[in-house]
Amino acid sequence: MMSMSARVGALSPYLQATKQTVKSLRLTDLVPSAAPGGVRLAHTDIKIPDFSDYRRPEVTDPNKSSQDSSEARRSFSYLVTGATTVVGVYAAKTVVTQFVSSMSASADVLALSKIEVKLGDIPEGKNMTFKWRGKPLFVRHRTEKEIATEEAVNMAELRDPQHDRERVINSKWIIVLGVCTHLGCVPIANAGDYGGYYCPCHGSHYDSSGRIRKGPAPLNLEVPFYEFPDENTVIVG
Repeated sequence: MMSMSARVGALSPYLQATKQTVKSLRLTDLVPSAAPGGVRLAHTDIKIPDFSDYRRPEVTDPNKSSQDSSEARRSFSYLVTGATTVVGVYAAKTVVTQFVSSMSASADVLALSKIEVKLGDIPEGKNMTFKWRGKPLFVRHRTEKEIATEEAVNMAELRDPQHDRERVINSKWIIVLGVCTHLGCVPIANAGDYGGYYCPCHGSHYDSSGRIRKGPAPLNLEVPFYEFPDENTVIVG
């Protein structure tokens, strides 16, 4: 093994160089010199914005407590908030109203949604067919015998129980849609086993009140909304 003195001797050139370097350094090299007189290191020359124009007069005095004017300032805030809410609600109502009205039917569509029928043109015991909303509309002028027969029907015998008086406003007139409740076929008036309506497609029989009496149809013929403005006129729709 090499001795300690031999190791130090091998490193002596490097140790001498390090000593010379440390001696050559001065304290002034480690401490930064003072800044020149024309240079300011503190940002004390920045102008602070003046927000006095945006402040309320009640809080501009630094020697006066803001609590003294808190009620007045709070009332003003409530007033602004309330007014903004009212305006917002009114604007929302206007937008919703216009949106809903834009989805409603136009005047020409509403005109087609109703039909006026002159009852004087339909003889007693006969049925007339009209087109209403793309569907056949049956208007039947019933006889006294037909009225008595339909009012005397036993409700227990009906598949879709409904008394005749529940389906008419004026017992002389029965108004129903001519659409079979089975598969949507158009029945034939004054036909079938009960003298009312008959659907030849699948054999559904309706009486003169439009009630299903026989066949596969599950329900009675639909009765639309209608009214009589006078004795000789009916408006459907």
